[in-house]
Amino acid sequence: MKILMVGSGGREHALIKKLAESPKCDKIYCAPGNGGIASDAECVNIGAMDIDNMVKFAKDNAVDLVFVAPDDPLAAGMVDSMEKAGIRAFGPNADAAIIEASKVFSKNLMKKYGIPTAKYEVFSDPDKAIEYIESENTTPVVVKADGLALGKGVIIAQTIDEAKDAVKSIMEDKKFGDSGNNIVIEEYLTGPEVSVLAFTDGKVVKPMVSSKDHKRAYDNDEGLNTGGMGTVSPNPYYTDKIAQECYDTIFIPTIEAMSKEGRKFKGCLYFGLMITPNGPKVIEYNARFGDPEAQVVLPRLKTDLVDICEAIIDEKLSDIDIEWYDGAAACVVMASGGYPLSYKKGVEIKGLDENGGVDGAIVYHAGTKLENGKLYTNGGRVLGVTAKADTLDEALDKAYNAVKKINFEGAHYRTDIGRTK
Repeated sequence: MKILMVGSGGREHALIKKLAESPKCDKIYCAPGNGGIASDAECVNIGAMDIDNMVKFAKDNAVDLVFVAPDDPLAAGMVDSMEKAGIRAFGPNADAAIIEASKVFSKNLMKKYGIPTAKYEVFSDPDKAIEYIESENTTPVVVKADGLALGKGVIIAQTIDEAKDAVKSIMEDKKFGDSGNNIVIEEYLTGPEVSVLAFTDGKVVKPMVSSKDHKRAYDNDEGLNTGGMGTVSPNPYYTDKIAQECYDTIFIPTIEAMSKEGRKFKGCLYFGLMITPNGPKVIEYNARFGDPEAQVVLPRLKTDLVDICEAIIDEKLSDIDIEWYDGAAACVVMASGGYPLSYKKGVEIKGLDENGGVDGAIVYHAGTKLENGKLYTNGGRVLGVTAKADTLDEALDKAYNAVKKINFEGAHYRTDIGRTK
C-alpha cells in the first residue's frame, strides 16, 4: 500500500513510524512533513490545508490510504473531498469534526445527551460575558474560544479581572482570530486530568491505553498553557473502575449522540477528561490523535495500525481485536526557548544521529527542518523524546537520559514529566 500522511508535527511522525511497521505498507508520503519525518517518509511540499492539491497528489500517485492527522484540514472537510474523489481516507468528515472545531457545539451536545461536563454558558457579546462573570463571582473560571486555536484557546482565569481580560483579548482583540467570535465560560473543575484516545467506526468504540499530558510550560505546572510539554502512559489515576465508568457514561453516549445528530464519527476521538470528586467529566473533545499523547500511546500499540484504519473506514471495527504492550511509555518535549511566546528558529540541533534519532529512545520530530544534511529547529515544540520500559520510572529515566544527549541553543524542557499530580 501507498499511504499519504497529512501534517508536519510530532503526532504525524509517531503515526508514520507505527504505520511503517505494517507489512502492508510499501511507501509513505507526508505532506508537508518536516526534517525528521524525511528519514521515514517522502516529504511532499503541499500545505496541510491545501485540499485541492492534496487530492490531486493522492490521485496522481495512486495513494491507497490518506491519513488526515491535524484538526484544521479535518474541520475543513479534507476527508470528504478525498472520499468524493474515490480515495480512502482515515479521519472524521467535516460534519463530525465539528465536535472539536466548535466548543459551543460540543458543550451543547453534552448538555442535550446528558454527558457529564462542567457547567457553562455561551456568549457572542463580550459585555454580556463580563456581566455573567461578575454575577457568578467565582474563580478560578475557564474562558474558551469557540473555534480551533492550536490547542491554546483556553484561559484559566484565577481572578475576576483576569477573566474579564480573557474575554476582551479573545472577543475584542481577536487573539485567536474568528475562533473568538463566540466564547464558552465554564466552571473550573478539579482533579487529575486524563487523556483517552479511542478508535471508533461510528458504531463501536475501542479506547486506547490512557495517557497524561503536561500542558504548562514550566515545572510544577507553572507558566502558560502550551500544546503539551510531555506525556506518560498509562495515566496513574485512570483505574479499571474509572475506565468502565467513562466507557458507559461518556465514550458510548458520545458516539451514539453524534450518530443521532446525523454526524457519524469515524476515526480517532480524543476524550480530555477530569476525574472530579463527582466522577469523570469531559473537559474537551478532539477529532484526532492528541499531540503529544500519540507519542506515548502509539509505541504501546501491538496491532497493525493499517488494519485498524481499514476496519474503521469499512465500519468493521468490531471484527478486529486491538492489543497493547504492557509496561509504560514517557515522552519529554524539547522546545525552543521562549515557547509558547516568541522563539528563535533555525538553531542547529546536535547529538542526533543521521536518522534524527538517539540511542535508547525514539525521537519524534515536531518542529525541525533538514538543510545540507543538518537538522535545525523550525517550531516551538522541536522534539518529542520517547522511551518505553516495564515501569513508568524506568521509561522516564530512559527518556531523560536521551534528552541529555541532545542539545540546541535555548533548548527548554520540563524536568518533572510524570511526577506532577
